[in-house]
Amino acid sequence: MLIKNGLVFTEKCRFEHLSVLTEDGVITGVLPAYAMIKYGGEVVDASGCYVVPGLTDIHFHGCAGHDLCEGTAEAISSIAEFEYSQGVTTICPATMTLPDEDIAEILRTAGEYTKNSADKDRAKLIGVHLEGPFISPEKCGAQKKELIQPPSADKLRAWQSISGGLIKLVTIAPETDGAIECIRQLSGSMRFSLGHTSCDYDTAVEAFGAGADHITHLYNAMPPFNHRAPSLIGAAFDTAGVFAEIICDGVHVSETAVRAAFRLFGDDRMILISDSMEAAGMPDGEYQLGGQRVSVKGNRAVLSDGTLAGSVTPLADCLRTAVEMGIPLESALKAATINPCRSIGEDKKYGSISVGKAAHILLLDRKDLSLKAVYTR
Repeated sequence: MLIKNGLVFTEKCRFEHLSVLTEDGVITGVLPAYAMIKYGGEVVDASGCYVVPGLTDIHFHGCAGHDLCEGTAEAISSIAEFEYSQGVTTICPATMTLPDEDIAEILRTAGEYTKNSADKDRAKLIGVHLEGPFISPEKCGAQKKELIQPPSADKLRAWQSISGGLIKLVTIAPETDGAIECIRQLSGSMRFSLGHTSCDYDTAVEAFGAGADHITHLYNAMPPFNHRAPSLIGAAFDTAGVFAEIICDGVHVSETAVRAAFRLFGDDRMILISDSMEAAGMPDGEYQLGGQRVSVKGNRAVLSDGTLAGSVTPLADCLRTAVEMGIPLESALKAATINPCRSIGEDKKYGSISVGKAAHILLLDRKDLSLKAVYTR
């Protein structure tokens, strides 16, 4: 395939007038727009469009009426189809705090799915994010407090084996018993994200020193950044290489706080996530998340006590919202493409329009960023 006449978002994270060649699902050329190319295959005219990498969501639970925690290949397939339709071509969905046997079955199913799925017109499952059960009861959010447990390196090793190596990210509260040692033992084989936590600055710094390099949904389910108690947020700011997720759905974080986060961490470290649950892409009504009833109206999903229960906003809409909030398009795209891939070690194959990488390519209308086409083959 030859894609021409578009503005291409390059691996240098800037737009240039280029042509993109792909073959058998791989990018084989990124060429000057004026280059004379003799090509007999399919030609796509991208006039009026941005040509950008497929998006990657490393923190969401479900969409289209399904949740990863259903633990079925059918649920994963439906999720992957919906995400693809929204321009998300690689996914690392999240579990919840559940009984051990349920987590094991979810991971087993996900591992089997990656072996048997053809990925045609579906987002590719590249990992699983364990958002529970190793979190703080004080900051459990929409997760079941009674099922929270202390971190266990042995349990994580067993679950990683069951999944076939699919666990890419683990949310953990570093102040809980055994958390720091767990991070120290396993940070070479999976990534650790500090979140759903009441930890202070010093504890967070210790966890980052042990190997954690990520924050789960910045601002949410953590102590605030205070001028005398800078907390986890301050510790992450002070520690080079720590990524910070943020939910730009217009509900979880204010416009000012989003702009401040990008200014604080820089666009090399910010990651846009949707944190969407099964109601994304569905009408208002009653749904569930982690075994708890969730009421959805408009763009808000809440438990019976009013606690936010994930979002109902797909990642592409979070990207557009970030731009509307004043984040430069180039920065927002970095945070939804290459940065999430870097943060889970998948950037050698995905996340940018670069020769040798998977040909996951979107066409976005230059006027309103609406999705015009998705190409993965």
